[in-house]
Amino acid sequence: VQLQASGGGLVQAGGSLRLSCAASGFSHGYYAIGWFRRSPGKEREGVSCINSSGGDTYYAESVAGRFTISRDNAKNTVYLEMNSLKPEDTAVYYCAADESRSTYYYCSSDGLRYDSWGQGTLVTVSS
Repeated sequence: VQLQASGGGLVQAGGSLRLSCAASGFSHGYYAIGWFRRSPGKEREGVSCINSSGGDTYYAESVAGRFTISRDNAKNTVYLEMNSLKPEDTAVYYCAADESRSTYYYCSSDGLRYDSWGQGTLVTVSS
């Protein structure tokens, strides 16, 4: 399994970015994608996730109402639309895949459930 995260960059507070996670190499079609972030001095945070069908999503309280996760299964790509960005959103964002059968029904914000990780993309929000 390979995951390629892209779309990070430098943006002013209040601005928007869209992250993409291109996935390949799965043996079956059931996998959830989670977005996680890590900033200096902080623990990894589960930001958002989406199950295999797109019917179940999760958002951390810190991003709810500002971020939107979606997926295009025909393109094997998951997107994270980030609006109203704040300086505290500055972090390296990683996408990860959970291939367990449960992803047919739901996704999890627990990073330990995820088997494969992308390389990360840096998001910097200036004040």
